[in-house]
Amino acid sequence: QVQLVGSGGGLVQSGGSLRLSCAASRSILSIDSMGWYRQAPGKQRDLVATITSAGSTNYADSVKGRFTISRDTAKKTVYLQMNSLKPEDTAVYYCNAYLRADWSTRPNVYWGQGTQVTVSS
Repeated sequence: QVQLVGSGGGLVQSGGSLRLSCAASRSILSIDSMGWYRQAPGKQRDLVATITSAGSTNYADSVKGRFTISRDTAKKTVYLQMNSLKPEDTAVYYCNAYLRADWSTRPNVYWGQGTQVTVSS
């Protein structure tokens, strides 16, 4: 069973920076798109950023110019560099990946366990 293990969350002051990482727990056959989503208390889970296997990126308007998504396919890892953080960025951040674990399984979407990011004013 493939797991996505996220790390890097924490408490930071407004204007600060954090870097999130998320890696697959074992070797896998292939990875297509990877991304980050976030969910604030009482709200739905929203897209933050995605990156394709070719490196094309997409960002939510609220984070454009402040957040950068990147990936290291060889390490099966996706990153989210978050700069100029604001209190409204406070949420649980989830990584996801559309991947194929091995020849016996079909491609599927996998989610990380979530990591808390709290930005104080």
